[in-house]
Amino acid sequence: MGHRASCVLLCLGLAIIPTAALAEASEEKPGASDLDPDYAAGKKAIEAKDWKAAIKALSSAALRDTRNPDIQNYLGFAYRNSGNLDAAFRHYEKSLELSPRHRGAHEYMGEAYLMVGNLAKAEEHLDALRAICLIPCEEFKDLKAKIVAYRARGTK
Repeated sequence: MGHRASCVLLCLGLAIIPTAALAEASEEKPGASDLDPDYAAGKKAIEAKDWKAAIKALSSAALRDTRNPDIQNYLGFAYRNSGNLDAAFRHYEKSLELSPRHRGAHEYMGEAYLMVGNLAKAEEHLDALRAICLIPCEEFKDLKAKIVAYRARGTK
């Protein structure tokens, strides 16, 4: 293989790497959960801010799909918004156990840490997002803004 052909293959390979890394870090991968009526009902309940219904539907979906980090992240979000931070942390941790690069779980867990006054842990999740996002991502921007607002309030 000539030098020119090697360069072309190398450039093509490098062009693919960021795309693969972005796909790995994204949420909402299409799959069987999209067809699950409880998953769909849980997402709809979250949009309506009906946390109790979201928790019920997503918990049912989680029983059938135990390896889905998105379901765990949504459960964490619903529990956090319902005021049950212990359950929220458990589900965010499960989401990150299943998918350590899950941007949404890092953002929401960071926000939950701010709610309990743990700025250092929130910043750890911001740092994780900084490393995960190859280009600035919404989750990083959102968590950073919440940390800046938290600091502005003078909360330690």
